[in-house]
Amino acid sequence: MEPAPGIAGFSRLIVALDPWLDQAVIVGGWAHRLYHLHPSAQELDFAPLVTLDADVALPPALPAQTPAIREALLANGFKEEFRGDDVPPATHYRLGDKDSGFYAEFLTPLTGSEYTRSGKRKATAQVAGVNSQQLPFIELLLNNPWTVELRVEDFELAAPKVVRVANPVGFLAQKILIHQKRSAEDQARDILYIHDTLQVFGARLDDLRDEWTRRVRPGLHSRAARKIETAHAWLFGEMTDAIRVAAAIAAGRRLTPEAVRQSCQYGLQQIMR
Repeated sequence: MEPAPGIAGFSRLIVALDPWLDQAVIVGGWAHRLYHLHPSAQELDFAPLVTLDADVALPPALPAQTPAIREALLANGFKEEFRGDDVPPATHYRLGDKDSGFYAEFLTPLTGSEYTRSGKRKATAQVAGVNSQQLPFIELLLNNPWTVELRVEDFELAAPKVVRVANPVGFLAQKILIHQKRSAEDQARDILYIHDTLQVFGARLDDLRDEWTRRVRPGLHSRAARKIETAHAWLFGEMTDAIRVAAAIAAGRRLTPEAVRQSCQYGLQQIMR
């Protein structure tokens, strides 16, 4: 049986990041894929969404270490692909060519204003040698991470590895807070991520509520917390084009737009209240 798409590239990334696995956090689409491996996940009759790019969140400062992450990536076959005019430039760390290659991006929290006093946008920063995008609410993905074990039989690894993944409640909260600034396509995909994450942990909603109450909400500004706690109404209170497109992305699963809307509304209302 052929490995699932992206497994080889992701496994190579984990090998490269091995010295930093106790500080780096897998976020984005690969976090969602790895949720299915968590002991609290329930078995579902559909496969997780597939993405060939991996997002890795890093704290703003990492202890100096030789080699740095950049050198470890290059030594494992990754190549730098610079994008945009920011300094340092936003960077994809890619295996293979643009058509077939897996790539990784690094993210770090944006602290303070998006702009410096001189008016320059704080888009990127260098962390442990890699160019990392500075984005709002990344701290929600770094804080209180969960862990999953990558087994040798599922990944191309010489030995099992334990990796940190974004706390699923922080994952949901971050998707909600960035929703209105996303493109229409990304909004729809994020809605499907919200829906599917709620499905993966659907039997443990009380545990997710405890995560929200004890770990995620206390670190939020009251305005942000209120936006998240009312998302069941303003984001899923009525049918939208984004919800319809989210259901279309899941073609083949017989998932209707109304089922997406109702599941997300119910799940968020149970967790974040």
